[in-house]
Amino acid sequence: MRYVLPVRLVVATCQVDYAGRLTAHLPMATRVLMLKADGSVLVHSDGGSYKPLNWMSPPCTLSEGKADDGRIEWTVTSKTDDTLRILIDEIHHETSHDLGIDPGLQKDGVEKHLQELLADHPSTLGEGLILVRREYPTPIGPVDLMCRDADGKSVAVEIKRRGEIDGVEQLTRYLELLNRDPLLAPVRGIFAAQAIKPQARVLAEDRGITCAVVDYNALRGLDDPTERLF
Repeated sequence: MRYVLPVRLVVATCQVDYAGRLTAHLPMATRVLMLKADGSVLVHSDGGSYKPLNWMSPPCTLSEGKADDGRIEWTVTSKTDDTLRILIDEIHHETSHDLGIDPGLQKDGVEKHLQELLADHPSTLGEGLILVRREYPTPIGPVDLMCRDADGKSVAVEIKRRGEIDGVEQLTRYLELLNRDPLLAPVRGIFAAQAIKPQARVLAEDRGITCAVVDYNALRGLDDPTERLF
């Protein structure tokens, strides 16, 4: 059965097995399963802060059935045929909610100003890059900048003050949706930030996303790199 609902939260005792470019196993324990409207599936524990223990990014398909022993079994399959198998021993709580349209994250002053400066000077991110539009809409929120490169190809730019894995995941989701539009595809991505964490850079480059470290002061015209001693 193909399952489609706005947002579904399930607290369950479950076992999780991931198979794809690598394999991972979570033994039987009580966890929070989150099925989001964008198609993503996330597995959370009570620890680890905001990060899920395992997840599947959209687009993906969730099939619900029963294992040989009669227990509930979810199989989540990505477009690359990676699988997330969730064996549920007991459901303690389940609820669904329609969250409506999210207005998007309100950027802080520096991040918003970075977007404005890069919109005025897109060639900072790549020679020949020109701006098409700021806050280019997608079904899950706007990408910061939509540009075209010197060859006329589409380039989506996501801008952060600090470049972390979450930002790479966000841009990945935007690119998956933008590349479904034949008038835009192929769309490549640029992840721009004042500093990018090594793990985020590795993930971005693995997904074909270019990383760009931007100098906020230089963009503001307050720091001329040619006048530095070091």
